[in-house]
Amino acid sequence: MEKLKKTVRIILKGFFWIAMVMLFLLTVSALYNQTLRSSSSVTQRLTEPQKAYIAEYFNLQDKVIKEFWPDLEETRIPVIVYNEEFAFLVGLETPEAGWIRVPSGLHRGNEWIEMDGDHFQGNTYYYQSLPDPDTTPENFTVKVGSVWVSTLQTREFAEVSFYSGFKKELPPLIRQVFPYKLFWNLVMGEAESYLAALIHEAFHAHQGMLSNKKFSRAESITEQSDHYPWDNDENKVGWESEVDILLKAYESDSDAEIKGYISEYIYQREERRKAADLSDEQIEYEKNREWLEGLAKYTELKIGMVADELPSYEPVEEIAHLSDFRNYSNRESYLRNQLQETERAINRRGDNRFYYTGMLQAIMLDRVYPDWKRKIFNDGIFPEDLLREVVLES
Repeated sequence: MEKLKKTVRIILKGFFWIAMVMLFLLTVSALYNQTLRSSSSVTQRLTEPQKAYIAEYFNLQDKVIKEFWPDLEETRIPVIVYNEEFAFLVGLETPEAGWIRVPSGLHRGNEWIEMDGDHFQGNTYYYQSLPDPDTTPENFTVKVGSVWVSTLQTREFAEVSFYSGFKKELPPLIRQVFPYKLFWNLVMGEAESYLAALIHEAFHAHQGMLSNKKFSRAESITEQSDHYPWDNDENKVGWESEVDILLKAYESDSDAEIKGYISEYIYQREERRKAADLSDEQIEYEKNREWLEGLAKYTELKIGMVADELPSYEPVEEIAHLSDFRNYSNRESYLRNQLQETERAINRRGDNRFYYTGMLQAIMLDRVYPDWKRKIFNDGIFPEDLLREVVLES
């Protein structure tokens, strides 16, 4: 009996110290949260770190992206970055006013103004104020006149927006102690992750230029999201099975085994769609979103890995000095993290799942269909169609 009491006391003491450590950590987190930025430190011009990100973004386009997308047009995609007050246009001379949302064609914004007293790599860049916080270039691609341009928040404003948006989603008590900075570091804490996001949006511009009809359909079809059976049990279980098969294929080193998994994947996908009674429009929704966002996700992940593998590649001098830049040595581990995220993404409502399943399909096509990129911009061709070709030819 005495031994039992002693054991209980030890256990209770252990719980006490665990509780004290947790309380300490929560207190530290709450205090640290008071230091988080609620606005950008500089809004009226591009900061030097932001210029470095943009310079490396152009460098990746010039020297890396064509290593794995050889048929992309010889075009450097300009960029618009924006914060809570201003938008900045870099890489385009004498731009026409504002920007045009695609594919809707809606014109937004005003005249671009030359930045006085500041330059980007010795060249002029442009700005305009954003008087309405709900009217921004967003994070996608737009057209300035006839030129396709990628768009993204500045890195600093992305962090500010992340904290603000996350706080709104959490209950009041948790909101005070949640480790926002730690979570931000996991999502976008390294320079390479922000660069990858810029490249993601630039790839959308290439999709619009190379296959405008297909691009427009893939973006417009998002209206199907309201009618898609996210909570249908057959659909949910089927998606889980599909992702499990794709991840097994990714881990395999055997070409024959990979093709077997792909065959199983195609069969499972067709069976899921039958069991969930998906309409033709809902199936088209899946395929189009995987083409649009999945291929951009694939490009986002691939760009850093290729940069790391290229012996001749040198980042721009400006970014090499930033403390959060790792010279792409972390991209393989980042890919691993994203693969783990796939299993979580398919259990959420909304088309975030298509980013990951489309990305995985593209990675598998690299393994079993080396020329797939020469067909993927053709009308009516989607990643799953090319995987189906592999199955039929086996």
